[in-house]
Amino acid sequence: EGDVICVFSQYGEVVNINLVRDKKTGKSKGFCFLCYEDQRSTILAVDNFNGIKIKGRTIRVDHVANYRPPKDSDDLDDVTKALHAKGCGVKTPPHTSSDSPSEEDDDVPVKKKKGEACS
Repeated sequence: EGDVICVFSQYGEVVNINLVRDKKTGKSKGFCFLCYEDQRSTILAVDNFNGIKIKGRTIRVDHVANYRPPKDSDDLDDVTKALHAKGCGVKTPPHTSSDSPSEEDDDVPVKKKKGEACS
């Protein structure tokens, strides 16, 4: 998780990550859901990370319709509880004159495959 946050934080503040793990072994399944503080960070990450290779693995970075925070209901921190209540990406900055409206401006978080970096 730390490696994924390290890589993806270069485009904005990561407020939540859900690294999907195998229930029996506890090993990562190779993908995660990540939520940025604002939508611009999400768009930058999708535009710049989708299809790149990190340590020999090509990663896929895309928007998802519904962000899925971790389901461990007993151990939820305050941020994750707020994400369950409000959803992700609620702090979208206002448009500037250089921004063009598009479908990507909806509050839609990012789905990412796990890339190993920042070793």
